[in-house]
Amino acid sequence: MMHKNTVSVVSYLTIIGWMIAYMEFRKGAKSSLVKFHLEQSFGLAILVILTNIVMAIPIYFDSFFILLLIINNMGLVILWIAGLISAYYGVRLPLPIIGFYFKDKFRFIQ
Repeated sequence: MMHKNTVSVVSYLTIIGWMIAYMEFRKGAKSSLVKFHLEQSFGLAILVILTNIVMAIPIYFDSFFILLLIINNMGLVILWIAGLISAYYGVRLPLPIIGFYFKDKFRFIQ
């Protein structure tokens, strides 16, 4: 069984990493820290997918929107790094600006 900080960090590493962390959580690594970071990383993944879909549509009309997409993705990478750092140090620090939206929103993470 992995340590809770390791499971928390793995939850931020791709969708496969999130599934591995979720299975570890279900198997017995049930701690509030792991649950918190599973929620934060899942919410961030959903946000990445949705914003990239929404921001990609206007690119077909004007190439200027590529710049906005790049800026958006740079901001999301900064949020991802903030989540990784807080998971590594074992603190329950929500992602800046958006983290409080994901707290206790995903009921399947119990």
